[in-house]
Amino acid sequence: MDRLQYLLVLAACLAVTAPLEFFGAGVYRRPGRAAAAMLPVAAVFIAWDLIAIAAGVWSFDARYLIGIELFGAMPLEEMLFFVVIPLCGLLTYNAVDTLLGRLRRREHEAGRRS
Repeated sequence: MDRLQYLLVLAACLAVTAPLEFFGAGVYRRPGRAAAAMLPVAAVFIAWDLIAIAAGVWSFDARYLIGIELFGAMPLEEMLFFVVIPLCGLLTYNAVDTLLGRLRRREHEAGRRS
């Protein structure tokens, strides 16, 4: 079970934020926009991670990884981190922005009625 811990944490992050998709225009329903927001940043951090791994600055405990490495050094879980966590952030941002927008509209409408 230890080998799945990193993946389970990422899955839990997705599960907790999944209901936020129902607020606003959604993130999963606009995959092109999500990719445009996430991929450039992910590319920078993946490169940074690979450099840090190669320099011996960054390492991972194999006890908590499934053992699949990408680019000869980066654990699959780490690569997924750079997709999952920004995705959860976008879901959260979209939900908060939608709810605040609704609140502002209600306040504006209430102010016009008074």
